[in-house]
Amino acid sequence: MYEQVSHSLLNKILDDLKPEIRKEDLRHFYTRLGANFYAIYSLFHHLYGQRDDFEKQMLRLVEVMAKQYIRRSDELKAVDVARENDHNWFLSQDWVGMALYTDGFAGDLKGVKSHLGYLQELGVNMVHLMPILKVPDGASDGGYAVCDFREIDERVGTLEELGELAGAMRQRDILLTLDVVANHTSNEHAWAERAREGNETYQDYYYIFDNRDVPDMFEETLPEIFPETAPGNFTFDEQMNKWVMTVFNEYQWDLNYSNPAVFIEMVDIILFWANQGADIVRLDAVAFLWKKIGTTSQNEREAHLILQLMKDCSQVTAPGVLFIAEAIVAPVEIIKYFGEDAVIAKECEIAYNATFMALLWEAVATKNAKLLETSIRSLPGKLDRATWLNYVRCHDDIGLGFDDNDIVKAGYDPFAHRRFLVDYFTGVYDASPAKGQPFGRNHKTGDARISGTLASLVGLETALEINDPAAIQRSIDVILLLHSMIMSFGGIPLLYYGDEIGTLNDSAFLDDENKAFDNRWMHRPMIDWDKAENRKQHGSVEQRIFEGLQKMIAVRKSTPAFSDYNNRELIDTGNPHLFVFIRSNPFMPGNNVLVVGNFDDSPQSLTLSDLSNRGRFEYGRLQDLYSGESPSMFKDQLVVPPLSFYWLCHGGLN
Repeated sequence: MYEQVSHSLLNKILDDLKPEIRKEDLRHFYTRLGANFYAIYSLFHHLYGQRDDFEKQMLRLVEVMAKQYIRRSDELKAVDVARENDHNWFLSQDWVGMALYTDGFAGDLKGVKSHLGYLQELGVNMVHLMPILKVPDGASDGGYAVCDFREIDERVGTLEELGELAGAMRQRDILLTLDVVANHTSNEHAWAERAREGNETYQDYYYIFDNRDVPDMFEETLPEIFPETAPGNFTFDEQMNKWVMTVFNEYQWDLNYSNPAVFIEMVDIILFWANQGADIVRLDAVAFLWKKIGTTSQNEREAHLILQLMKDCSQVTAPGVLFIAEAIVAPVEIIKYFGEDAVIAKECEIAYNATFMALLWEAVATKNAKLLETSIRSLPGKLDRATWLNYVRCHDDIGLGFDDNDIVKAGYDPFAHRRFLVDYFTGVYDASPAKGQPFGRNHKTGDARISGTLASLVGLETALEINDPAAIQRSIDVILLLHSMIMSFGGIPLLYYGDEIGTLNDSAFLDDENKAFDNRWMHRPMIDWDKAENRKQHGSVEQRIFEGLQKMIAVRKSTPAFSDYNNRELIDTGNPHLFVFIRSNPFMPGNNVLVVGNFDDSPQSLTLSDLSNRGRFEYGRLQDLYSGESPSMFKDQLVVPPLSFYWLCHGGLN
């Protein structure tokens, strides 16, 4: 868009660029900068236009973008152009991800490279290497307290080894996802250490106060993230004799994005990792980026503007790179991280579907889909060119962030229902086989979250202990049922390492004083590769889970209806135990897939003629895409076995 003020400033900035920048071939860069500059200028001006050094900061931002473009390899620039020409590439059903800790999965980056064949065997072609950057030797919040944004932790490898891994992944068409921790640094980061030494430039990189006056005003409305282990939101630093905002942990200092220098530093860091081969950058804790007294300092409008500005800058330098929003917030807020008032994603193309994850666990505990269906219907539609990451389990705890109104609509009391779910998954409830533990219990509010591996939460650990074949099979059925939902719902399914072989809770963390206080480490395992070999042993637990997921992934990739073009319709069947939706083929109208999940321990039925009469699904001769078989029918009723699923089409594969 042409606008005189911004156009005039752009001309001035281009004239003022350093000679070593202007001498480079910047044709694609200039084209993209011109196309995006009005948006970049407008957002930057909204956030920082009141400052006397506004134009100087704008010049610095463009220089950072240009320098990173110059450093970008020809191979990655070619990827950018290809993805610009196929801008919906990530909406395909072809993508299946896995999140993993490098050390837990394979020891180090070389180990991950040596196990790429294992991932391909399963069908995974997108890998999230959870934080690999340099962190302190002690507590590091699982790697999310970074003390150097450009150095890889020597315990997992080197920058050169990451480059080799990224190259090997590109050869195998596996996408690489890397973290940028956007909200905070470690208190051992160079910026923090310079702030401690009295450097006012770097003190302005953080929220630092001489006394408790302002912190106390913040505390009136700020929630506590880790009330058991890190109460409050400010920490006194004795060396500075000042108070520092530390929303997550006392060793994580919150960055001050009201300072444009912080924003420019973080854009530079994002582009740095894009140039190391990241196809996707996961932006951690984005809901917290803007702090405002009198609010929870989450989901503020300025946080969204920062993300929009980061995306626009990335579009100029590395347009083939996608953003993931790590925003585990209320359901109505999550949707906003794609970008509001737009058709395409103006912030992050991908967001975690934390609501769907938590609702699936609720359905496991209640054995019905009432709240699952009610809550999904309450969510606003997402943008066309955006997609979800759908997951069953991740490295973090399981929060129960359902909307209270939806809980009431489903027939439950919100407080009592959340209490039941915590009791169920921690094994307090008598009929539960789960072996989880409560995490982050807030004794003021009664809230708690849940830790534990997928296998232990669905009862596999208990079943193996008592050597009950029926209970073992039931647990495997639940694992496959849950994954069938994330594979077919719409978005990119994200597996969690170890779940594909039924990994149980790991208590080894209790022997490490830096981890013993955080029971989330029970579901951050060290993979036992001898156990993984059991996937080749017919009838083993590992084989039944691994091959079940392997087959599921293969079918997903061959089913265009599972691509994500907002082509899903929820179906109210009148049976509360069933979760049912139709996925339509965006490329071949009428060639649909009916997804049916039974969360109950007993067989359930679905009257298919009701769907046919409403013009939603012509059932005729049905085939289950997953098993390849025709399902059991009684007259016009589909019989759904306990804890099972169907992916149904009429006449065969789409």
